[in-house]
Amino acid sequence: MYQHRFVLCSAAAVLAVAIACSKTSETPTSPSGSGGGPTEVLPEGVTLKATAPTVISPTNGAQPDSLTLVASKAEGKFNKNLQLSYQFQISTDSGQIVSACTQTVDADPGAANVTYNPSCGLEFDTPHKWKVRARQGDFVGPWSAEASFRSPSGGYIRGNEVFDPLTNGKTAGELNGPIQFIPGEGAQLQAHHSFVRYRLPVNLQQGEFSMMIKGADEGSEGDKSKVFAMQEGPDEGDITDDDYRFTAELRGANYGAPGSIAYRVIFGDGVSRDGDRLQFNFNSSRWYFWKYEWSTGNARMEVREDGPNGRLIYNRRPSNCCGSHPYRPDPHYLYLGVPMGRAGALDATLPGGIYKNVWASSRSRPKFPGE
Repeated sequence: MYQHRFVLCSAAAVLAVAIACSKTSETPTSPSGSGGGPTEVLPEGVTLKATAPTVISPTNGAQPDSLTLVASKAEGKFNKNLQLSYQFQISTDSGQIVSACTQTVDADPGAANVTYNPSCGLEFDTPHKWKVRARQGDFVGPWSAEASFRSPSGGYIRGNEVFDPLTNGKTAGELNGPIQFIPGEGAQLQAHHSFVRYRLPVNLQQGEFSMMIKGADEGSEGDKSKVFAMQEGPDEGDITDDDYRFTAELRGANYGAPGSIAYRVIFGDGVSRDGDRLQFNFNSSRWYFWKYEWSTGNARMEVREDGPNGRLIYNRRPSNCCGSHPYRPDPHYLYLGVPMGRAGALDATLPGGIYKNVWASSRSRPKFPGE
């Protein structure tokens, strides 16, 4: 009798241990995401035990001037110190995923939220949706709620800021002379008297004026030809006699050293300040990034291959730079190309250049699609 009781108690003990183990054992979905917490049934497709981010902006069909997606950060459900990245997904209003816009970004550790500036191409002025989820390696958390927005209309002039992609067949500026919009490429200035004018309601006393240009090269007819410029109005013609002036030159086939890059700026003090000339062999099928930046006492122009982060081929500050007079034209006009002045056609716009992604502002240049 004693022996039977012993066997029975031993069997009960084994059963109790098995039950206890079944209650405390857990197979973690993500080793770093489980944190030893209680068992949880995860939604289909979710492999990371983390909260869903919350979309912040844009929402409810809002249409921003330039697109930046903002969401709150997620955190591990049991391990609050997970190092997470974030996968953003954009789709059309009908639900078709824009695969080129699905990107994973790292969050700034010091920021409260996570942001994504899409550099993919979206159709302008069109309804879209977006959502975001946390990732850790191959493990993915739940998606946020989906938010709606309308893609930017494609260009604006606001105060002393210009944003003009030109790849959507329209411009925020004024067209002059023969100009052709090439779908997906930009606006081509086809003649010496072709130019685009941007009238700033408020002058830009310091900042940058930048763009992408393709097809303007030393093989085009021209002498001291211009690719972009600024002047003080109200006259809208000859820039060369203005108190406030900037002209960026790419000298054409009629000049002794075709392909030479140079520029001139006058800060309202009557002193011409020139960036040294540099001859370069341009590739007519390649995009080049041109940027002029200025402030009181400073001026610099740079040219790069392929985009804002491409190989630097020109970077010059005038040797007699730059005095103490602020650059404050009133009114302030900006140009792609330049109006024809007293020197004639060969010193006006260098024809053939295709322009896109124009930016002028005291703020940093945003990421344009394709850059």
